[in-house]
Parts: sequence; structure tokens; C-alpha cells
Amino acid sequence: MASNRFNRRSFLKGSTSAAALMSLPVRGFSQTTLLTRLEWQQFKTTPQYASFLNAVKLMQAVTDATNPASWQYWVNVHLNYCPHMVPYFLAWHRGYLYYFEQQLRAVSGDSKLTLPYWDYYRYPHMPSEFTDAASGNPLYVTGRVNTDVYAALTMAPYASNIINMQRGTSNSYEASFESAPHNPVHNIIGGWMADMSSPTDPIFYLHHGNVDRLWDAWCAEPPTIVPSPSSSYWSGSFTYATNLTIAKSKCYRPEALNYQYAQPNNVPSALPLNAQEGRIIRVQAQLAPILVRPAIGNFANTAGRTISSSRRSLGGVANMTLNERSVSARLPLQASDISSLKDALSAAAAASGAMAGSQASATTLKYPYLVLDKLAVTALGKQGGYYYNIYLNLPAAGNADAARQAHFIGTFGAFEASGANHHGGGTLRLPLSDVLQNLGVANLNEAVISLVRVNGPNSPKGDALSVGEMRVELSTDRP
Repeated sequence: MASNRFNRRSFLKGSTSAAALMSLPVRGFSQTTLLTRLEWQQFKTTPQYASFLNAVKLMQAVTDATNPASWQYWVNVHLNYCPHMVPYFLAWHRGYLYYFEQQLRAVSGDSKLTLPYWDYYRYPHMPSEFTDAASGNPLYVTGRVNTDVYAALTMAPYASNIINMQRGTSNSYEASFESAPHNPVHNIIGGWMADMSSPTDPIFYLHHGNVDRLWDAWCAEPPTIVPSPSSSYWSGSFTYATNLTIAKSKCYRPEALNYQYAQPNNVPSALPLNAQEGRIIRVQAQLAPILVRPAIGNFANTAGRTISSSRRSLGGVANMTLNERSVSARLPLQASDISSLKDALSAAAAASGAMAGSQASATTLKYPYLVLDKLAVTALGKQGGYYYNIYLNLPAAGNADAARQAHFIGTFGAFEASGANHHGGGTLRLPLSDVLQNLGVANLNEAVISLVRVNGPNSPKGDALSVGEMRVELSTDRP
């Protein structure tokens, strides 16, 4: 799949036309009108379906990427400004969809047009309108590896312990949902969706419409804890282009942006049946599931060292190449490392009442991370169709599958690598505080990191990703 790159300076210079977006004349549209976003299967039966197809086709035909009426403009907004694996992932994307929806209305001239969503917990197969390769279908793109997302789905964000909304708090819905199912949906579909240019694929917007809907539904489920509208968490604004911003407080609830979701809007209560077939902890080359920790690979250890004034490595392994097989890596911990982790968890717990996004006053190394550094993706790996679940200290014997959630750290695939390389200098940092609290750091005498391969119906065989170093770090930076 070709990578869609562009000149950032040219985009930012040309994007001054975004200032006019909110004043675009749309016949009959009132900013006080509360419209309802619909699931695709219902949406396609409405008159707005034709408006949506027409708007997508018209925007794709505009070749000037600095024009907000072009499809590429919104791809570039995502490339430049999207926050991933950091606070405000959910809220930033809510504002992004809001402005994109405004553009759809402006281009189509349909004041009732809303952005549809794809409820893949109910319909795991991609809507057929997106998979029809007939000439002129604006919803179809080449390069997708899979058109169903069974392998991406999880009930983890809806566990009883996930009660805090924002990243940076313990048991965060935002962090849990972004890790899965959000990232795996990108990875399993593959093609453009496995890249930071993912809005090139129109299914991106239905995916994120569902992300936004599920966040809204979760917020209404007691005993969830969401920062109040008056909280400093909602201070400031989000940027989408040079002259296109939105107050964070406007992204508190959909109603503040003049839309809602069809009721009842509920969180998932179960996985689709197909998603429950088989086990996650398995060696993919085997016919039968193997319910034990993946074998330890032969990786060279790297020594603990100072990374920067705010980061210190406790040690790791070097030169990992990931393919279709699951693998584990042993990171031996020194006694002093265990003591540091205990101190870090105590310090982090003491600061847990502070809002995510606030500046920590302490300079102590109190936040533990698993760091995957110097990431590279092969041409084969860039296609997507797979990802890895990452675990800490899965049981070496017995049913590892049954215990997996308490050991879960995060996900890693072509999409995460693309984000790390585009925004993070080739470094992916996964917080460890929750999993260490779950397992009990007092019981640690080593850290075994398992990368368990999960495949869609179609997935590549061969080298997909490489990691220059995987290490455990302590940092002053709040997740």
C-alpha cells in the first residue's frame, strides 16, 4: 500500500480557508437543531444516504488538498493533529467528526445529513456498500486485507473495574478502548486503515462514529466517573488546522455539538458469536490452541541506563523481529529495579486524584512504562490484517487464556507503529501502572513480556514488524 505523504508547511499555509468552515451557507441548517446519528443499516434507508454518497464523491473529486471541501484535507488534519496514546483521544476525535460532518452538509446541501456509524459489536462484517468494487463507488478503496473485525473485538472496556473516563487515571475507559477495540479494528481491516492516513478509507468515519457513540453510551452507565463540565480538564481548545479550533468543553457531550445518537444507546453486552470462537493465547501456526505462555525468544539483553532527565531504563531486550508466531521476551529485574517499581507505584497512587492532562509538580520517576523503541514496519507488515496483544508475566503453565486480562498491557500492530513513527519519533510507550497493580509488584522477580499474535481471516506470513529495543522505563511523565 502506498503511503500518502504531503508537505506539512504547504498544508498549514493553505488551510487558512478553514476559518470559513463554520460560516459556510447550508440551506435550512440551524446550529440549534439537534440531529440524530444513525447506525449504517438504518441510515442507508433514509434520504440522507444519497446525500452522503454524493458528498463523499464530490469531496474525493476536489484535488486541492488545502481546500476543506476536499477529502484529502481531512486526511491531512488527522495526520497533523490527531492525538493517539495520549490524553484527549476521544474528545479530539469528537470535534474532528463534528467539523467533518459540517463539511458533508455544506457539500451536499442537505441540512439533515448526519455522519452514520458502524456498530461492529452487532454487525462485525463491514457493510456491503463499502466492499462493492463497482466502478464509481466512492465508499470502496483498494488495499483492505479484511472486511470483518471479529478478531478486533473485546469486552475489556466494559469490565466492572473500568470506571474512570480519561487517560492518566487508573482503569481508564479512554486508554482501554483505544487499545482495543479501536486500534485492532484499524489493524485487522488493514490497507489505509493501518496507517495514520486512515481517513483515506471512508470506513474510518463510520468506525470513529461508533467509537464516539460507545463513549457516549459508556458515560451514561453508572458508576462511571467523568470530569464535570466545570473541571479544568475541559479547559483550552483542540486544533484541527491553523484557523480551525474548538473549545474542549464543547466536546463534553454530543448535545453540546447539536447531535445525539438513536436511543436506546447502550454499551455492548456480549461479543458476536464468531468473536467467541477459539482462544487468543495460541501459536497461530498450530491447529489446536496452545494455552500456555509463548516460548521465550533468544534476544540480547540491554542494560538499564538513563534515557533522559525524565526517563530511566530498567533494562530490556534488543533487535526483535515479529512475524506470524507469538513470542515472549525475558527482561530480568534487579532487586533495585523491583524496589524502584514499588516506589513508583506508591507515588503514582498518591497522585491518582489529579486530573489527566494536568502538570505533575514532582520530578520523581514514578510512572512505569513498557517502551518499544526504534520501530519499523516491513512492506508486508504495512498491509495489516494482524496485531499483537502484549502481556506481562502470563502464567508459564496452566490456562494462560483464562488469566490474560489481568496481565494485559496493550496492543501493537502496523497502526500503532505508524502513529509512533509519525508522532512519537518511532517510540511507543505503554503504561504499566494498572497491570503492575493488578499483579502485585511484590511478587515480581522478572518481567516476561509476551507478544501474542492475533490474525484476521486474512493475514500476512513473514516478518512484519521490528523493534530495536523493548524495555521497561520509569518516567516523570504522566500517561
